[in-house]
Amino acid sequence: MAGVIELSVDRPEDMRALGEGVGSLLDAGDVVSLTGDLGAGKTTLVQGAVRGLGVSDEPVVSPTFTLVRQYHGTVPIYHLDVYRLDRVQEVIDLGFEEYLDPDGVTFVEWGDAIEGLLPEQYLEIELWTRIEDEGRLVFLSGNGRSWTSRWERLEAVTQQWAQQVP
Repeated sequence: MAGVIELSVDRPEDMRALGEGVGSLLDAGDVVSLTGDLGAGKTTLVQGAVRGLGVSDEPVVSPTFTLVRQYHGTVPIYHLDVYRLDRVQEVIDLGFEEYLDPDGVTFVEWGDAIEGLLPEQYLEIELWTRIEDEGRLVFLSGNGRSWTSRWERLEAVTQQWAQQVP
């Protein structure tokens, strides 16, 4: 049954590996909302997820200043960052609905700022910096039926980091 998966990730390479595992489970039409601390590894996780979706030869960089980046893997991949946008209307004006492509996968950094615009079903990933050692705490929660049906597979691909949570 779906709930919350709590993880502890020590290094950027592990964050990419976690992202790759999550990316391998994503289907066309999926949306992933990334939230948490500034600099906690949202883009690093997306780098791995994009690799898990079949992109191996393109650098994946933060869309903070461009707002949207697109990659071509097994499906079209949209990577948005809404941090610099002040109002929901700016996100709408950006054409946000167009990036909710039923044939693609969409990653939204700072998705909690536009939660009302997110579809009914999405995966939320929260990333927080551990002050004591600069590692990261990661919390995954699935919203909607499609995540309930994939929950065991999500637990399996994240298991190695779950074992480290105190």
